[in-house]
Amino acid sequence: MTGPPGAGARELHEGQAAYTAFTLRGYDLAVHGINIPLFWKCPPRHMADLYERNITTEHLDIGVGTGRLIARCSPTARRKVTLVDLNRASLAHTARRLADCDVTVCRADILQPLPLPPESHGSAGLNFLLHCLPGGMDTKARALDHAARCVRPGGRVFGSTVLASGLPVSAGGRLLMRALNRRGVFHNTGDSLTGLREALAARFPEHRLWTHGCVAFFEGTVFEGTVG
Repeated sequence: MTGPPGAGARELHEGQAAYTAFTLRGYDLAVHGINIPLFWKCPPRHMADLYERNITTEHLDIGVGTGRLIARCSPTARRKVTLVDLNRASLAHTARRLADCDVTVCRADILQPLPLPPESHGSAGLNFLLHCLPGGMDTKARALDHAARCVRPGGRVFGSTVLASGLPVSAGGRLLMRALNRRGVFHNTGDSLTGLREALAARFPEHRLWTHGCVAFFEGTVFEGTVG
């Protein structure tokens, strides 16, 4: 496992270090029950809908959190799941939660090519991941490239992220965003709707981007030879 050099490696570590076996116990309540509806002004059901619509029987999930969204999908839609994250606690927590699935765990840095076979999955999810990654959108978009490489043509790369500009951010959301950036949990002060739109358009000729509050949702279809 490797990471980007210098400060980028430190920031990448900071973005996932807050998730411990202890903090993960309260993650679903804090993030899905409080932050998303109250601060990011997005009904949590939209995240569940995103997964229900796009997940396949051979799914790759990157930046796994607690596995809440996968666990809520129909069991027939998530028979085989590969979990990718830098955080050992998140991987272990999510693997236990998805014990009814055929789970493969991969500890890796999404800003580097993944140690997984090309075109080995039908879908890849990157939920609430991009805003935790260091660098500008050009750097963060490597995650889209590396995810798409593992998805078969016709499959979907999808996810969501909290943006700092180009869409409405409430006063409370702005305060929380600043606090999370100061702590190194978020690295999204330069993340904009325009930047995300350009990153998607450069990689997915067929894609969709929409917003609720300050959360952006995206879906991109993988075509042969269009994504690295």
